[in-house]
Amino acid sequence: MKEKTQSMLLIATGNKGKFTEIAAELSNLGIKYISLADLPKIPECEETGQTFEDNAIQKARYYATHFNVLTIADDSGLEVDALDGNPGVMSARYAGTPCNDQANNAKLIKELTGVAHEKRTARFRCVMALVDPGGNLIGTTQGAIEGIIIDTPRGQNGFGYDPYFFVPQLSKTTAEITREEKNKISHRGQATRKMHDRLKNWKLKVGN
Repeated sequence: MKEKTQSMLLIATGNKGKFTEIAAELSNLGIKYISLADLPKIPECEETGQTFEDNAIQKARYYATHFNVLTIADDSGLEVDALDGNPGVMSARYAGTPCNDQANNAKLIKELTGVAHEKRTARFRCVMALVDPGGNLIGTTQGAIEGIIIDTPRGQNGFGYDPYFFVPQLSKTTAEITREEKNKISHRGQATRKMHDRLKNWKLKVGN
Protein backbone atom coordinates (compact mmCIF):
# COMPACT_ATOMS: atom_id res chain seq x y z
CA MET A 1 0.00 0.00 0.00
CA LYS A 2 1.90 3.04 -1.25
CA GLU A 3 -0.46 5.90 -0.50
CA LYS A 4 -2.16 6.81 2.72
CA THR A 5 -5.91 6.38 2.33
CA GLN A 6 -7.89 7.99 5.14
CA SER A 7 -11.22 6.60 3.88
CA MET A 8 -9.90 3.05 4.29
CA LEU A 9 -9.81 1.17 7.58
CA LEU A 10 -7.74 -1.91 8.37
CA ILE A 11 -9.39 -4.21 10.88
CA ALA A 12 -6.22 -5.90 12.05
CA THR A 13 -7.26 -9.52 12.12
CA GLY A 14 -6.91 -12.45 9.77
CA ASN A 15 -9.91 -14.15 11.37
CA LYS A 16 -12.76 -13.95 8.85
CA GLY A 17 -15.46 -14.32 11.47
CA LYS A 18 -14.09 -11.57 13.69
CA PHE A 19 -13.58 -9.28 10.69
CA THR A 20 -17.18 -9.83 9.54
CA GLU A 21 -18.56 -9.12 13.02
CA ILE A 22 -16.61 -5.87 13.45
CA ALA A 23 -17.20 -4.63 9.90
CA ALA A 24 -20.94 -5.24 10.24
CA GLU A 25 -21.14 -2.98 13.29
CA LEU A 26 -19.26 -0.21 11.42
CA SER A 27 -20.92 -0.69 8.04
CA ASN A 28 -22.81 2.61 7.82
CA LEU A 29 -19.79 4.91 8.08
CA GLY A 30 -18.91 5.04 4.39
CA ILE A 31 -15.44 3.59 4.96
CA LYS A 32 -13.84 0.76 3.01
CA TYR A 33 -12.83 -2.08 5.34
CA ILE A 34 -9.94 -4.47 4.78
CA SER A 35 -8.43 -7.24 6.89
CA LEU A 36 -4.92 -8.60 7.22
CA ALA A 37 -5.94 -11.32 4.76
CA ASP A 38 -6.23 -8.62 2.08
CA LEU A 39 -2.65 -7.40 2.55
CA PRO A 40 0.84 -8.83 2.00
CA LYS A 41 1.76 -11.23 4.80
CA ILE A 42 4.16 -9.83 7.40
CA PRO A 43 5.34 -11.21 10.77
CA GLU A 44 2.64 -11.04 13.42
CA CYS A 45 2.90 -8.30 16.01
CA GLU A 46 4.47 -9.55 19.24
CA GLU A 47 2.08 -8.93 22.12
CA THR A 48 4.32 -7.91 25.01
CA GLY A 49 1.93 -5.64 26.93
CA GLN A 50 0.82 -6.22 30.49
CA THR A 51 -2.79 -5.22 29.81
CA PHE A 52 -5.39 -5.65 27.07
CA GLU A 53 -5.07 -1.93 26.33
CA ASP A 54 -1.28 -2.19 25.94
CA ASN A 55 -1.60 -5.02 23.45
CA ALA A 56 -4.45 -3.46 21.47
CA ILE A 57 -2.51 -0.22 21.01
CA GLN A 58 0.69 -2.11 20.21
CA LYS A 59 -1.02 -4.16 17.49
CA ALA A 60 -2.90 -1.22 15.98
CA ARG A 61 0.25 0.92 15.83
CA TYR A 62 2.32 -1.91 14.34
CA TYR A 63 -0.04 -2.55 11.43
CA ALA A 64 -1.03 1.11 10.93
CA THR A 65 2.55 2.27 10.44
CA HIS A 66 3.62 -0.75 8.40
CA PHE A 67 0.73 -0.48 5.91
CA ASN A 68 0.26 3.29 6.26
CA VAL A 69 -3.48 2.99 6.88
CA LEU A 70 -5.99 3.85 9.60
CA THR A 71 -6.18 0.74 11.78
CA ILE A 72 -8.33 -0.88 14.47
CA ALA A 73 -6.95 -3.72 16.58
CA ASP A 74 -8.34 -5.40 19.66
CA ASP A 75 -7.10 -7.55 22.48
CA SER A 76 -9.45 -9.56 24.61
CA GLY A 77 -9.55 -12.39 27.08
CA LEU A 78 -11.03 -13.98 30.17
CA GLU A 79 -10.55 -12.69 33.71
CA VAL A 80 -11.46 -15.07 36.55
CA ASP A 81 -11.73 -13.48 39.99
CA ALA A 82 -10.78 -16.64 41.92
CA LEU A 83 -7.58 -16.83 39.82
CA ASP A 84 -6.57 -13.23 40.51
CA GLY A 85 -7.72 -12.12 37.05
CA ASN A 86 -5.99 -14.90 35.13
CA PRO A 87 -5.77 -16.02 32.36
CA GLY A 88 -6.08 -12.33 31.39
CA VAL A 89 -3.77 -11.25 28.58
CA MET A 90 -2.51 -14.83 28.41
CA SER A 91 -5.97 -16.23 27.62
CA ALA A 92 -5.02 -17.56 24.18
CA ARG A 93 -1.77 -19.05 25.49
CA TYR A 94 -2.88 -20.07 28.97
CA ALA A 95 -1.81 -23.71 28.67
CA GLY A 96 1.40 -22.88 26.80
CA THR A 97 2.31 -24.24 23.40
CA PRO A 98 0.89 -25.56 21.24
CA CYS A 99 -1.99 -23.12 21.78
CA ASN A 100 -5.44 -24.68 21.56
CA ASP A 101 -8.85 -24.22 23.15
CA GLN A 102 -9.03 -27.74 24.56
CA ALA A 103 -5.80 -27.40 26.54
CA ASN A 104 -6.66 -23.90 27.76
CA ASN A 105 -10.07 -25.00 28.99
CA ALA A 106 -8.66 -28.10 30.67
CA LYS A 107 -6.16 -25.98 32.60
CA LEU A 108 -8.86 -23.46 33.54
CA ILE A 109 -11.17 -26.10 35.00
CA LYS A 110 -8.29 -27.80 36.82
CA GLU A 111 -7.26 -24.50 38.40
CA LEU A 112 -10.82 -24.01 39.66
CA THR A 113 -11.08 -27.43 41.29
CA GLY A 114 -12.72 -27.03 44.68
CA VAL A 115 -13.80 -23.43 44.07
CA ALA A 116 -17.47 -22.94 44.91
CA HIS A 117 -19.88 -22.03 42.10
CA GLU A 118 -20.67 -18.60 43.54
CA LYS A 119 -16.98 -17.74 43.69
CA ARG A 120 -16.32 -18.57 40.02
CA THR A 121 -17.26 -15.10 38.82
CA ALA A 122 -15.50 -14.02 35.66
CA ARG A 123 -15.73 -11.68 32.70
CA PHE A 124 -14.74 -11.51 29.08
CA ARG A 125 -13.03 -8.17 28.48
CA CYS A 126 -12.10 -6.46 25.20
CA VAL A 127 -10.13 -3.31 24.48
CA MET A 128 -10.08 -1.88 20.96
CA ALA A 129 -7.60 0.74 19.73
CA LEU A 130 -7.78 3.11 16.75
CA VAL A 131 -4.47 4.38 15.37
CA ASP A 132 -3.86 6.69 12.39
CA PRO A 133 -1.38 5.91 9.57
CA GLY A 134 1.32 7.91 11.35
CA GLY A 135 1.10 5.74 14.46
CA ASN A 136 -0.85 8.26 16.56
CA LEU A 137 -3.43 6.84 18.93
CA ILE A 138 -6.86 8.31 18.19
CA GLY A 139 -8.58 6.50 21.04
CA THR A 140 -9.57 3.26 22.72
CA THR A 141 -12.87 1.65 23.64
CA GLN A 142 -13.71 -1.32 25.80
CA GLY A 143 -16.44 -3.72 26.73
CA ALA A 144 -17.03 -6.50 29.24
CA ILE A 145 -19.58 -9.22 29.92
CA GLU A 146 -19.96 -10.87 33.33
CA GLY A 147 -20.48 -14.58 33.89
CA ILE A 148 -19.60 -17.67 35.91
CA ILE A 149 -17.26 -20.52 34.96
CA ILE A 150 -18.93 -23.93 34.96
CA ASP A 151 -17.29 -27.37 34.98
CA THR A 152 -19.20 -29.01 32.14
CA PRO A 153 -19.13 -27.42 28.67
CA ARG A 154 -22.44 -26.45 27.08
CA GLY A 155 -23.16 -25.43 23.50
CA GLN A 156 -21.56 -25.83 20.11
CA ASN A 157 -21.26 -22.19 19.01
CA GLY A 158 -18.48 -19.75 19.75
CA PHE A 159 -14.89 -20.65 20.48
CA GLY A 160 -12.27 -20.44 23.21
CA TYR A 161 -13.78 -20.45 26.70
CA ASP A 162 -17.35 -19.91 25.47
CA PRO A 163 -18.70 -23.39 26.39
CA TYR A 164 -17.66 -22.83 30.03
CA PHE A 165 -18.76 -19.20 30.34
CA PHE A 166 -22.29 -19.16 31.79
CA VAL A 167 -24.27 -15.91 31.66
CA PRO A 168 -26.84 -15.98 34.51
CA GLN A 169 -29.31 -13.51 32.95
CA LEU A 170 -29.48 -15.68 29.84
CA SER A 171 -29.32 -19.03 31.66
CA LYS A 172 -26.98 -20.07 28.83
CA THR A 173 -23.30 -20.18 28.03
CA THR A 174 -21.94 -17.97 25.29
CA ALA A 175 -21.60 -21.14 23.22
CA GLU A 176 -25.37 -21.74 23.41
CA ILE A 177 -26.44 -18.49 21.75
CA THR A 178 -26.27 -17.45 18.12
CA ARG A 179 -23.59 -15.17 16.73
CA GLU A 180 -26.17 -12.40 16.36
CA GLU A 181 -27.28 -12.76 19.98
CA LYS A 182 -23.68 -12.84 21.15
CA ASN A 183 -22.76 -9.68 19.23
CA LYS A 184 -25.50 -7.77 21.04
CA ILE A 185 -24.08 -8.52 24.49
CA SER A 186 -20.45 -9.52 23.98
CA HIS A 187 -17.39 -7.64 25.15
CA ARG A 188 -16.21 -7.20 21.54
CA GLY A 189 -19.65 -6.09 20.37
CA GLN A 190 -19.76 -3.43 23.08
CA ALA A 191 -16.26 -2.15 22.23
CA THR A 192 -17.06 -2.08 18.51
CA ARG A 193 -20.25 -0.06 18.95
CA LYS A 194 -18.31 2.49 21.01
CA MET A 195 -15.62 2.52 18.31
CA HIS A 196 -18.33 3.36 15.79
CA ASP A 197 -18.81 6.68 17.57
CA ARG A 198 -15.04 7.27 17.71
CA LEU A 199 -14.77 6.73 13.97
CA LYS A 200 -17.77 8.93 13.24
CA ASN A 201 -16.22 11.81 15.22
CA TRP A 202 -12.84 11.24 13.55
CA LYS A 203 -14.41 11.42 10.11
CA LEU A 204 -16.08 14.75 11.00
CA LYS A 205 -12.76 16.18 12.16
CA VAL A 206 -10.77 15.18 9.06
CA GLY A 207 -13.62 16.01 6.69
CA ASN A 208 -14.03 12.54 5.13
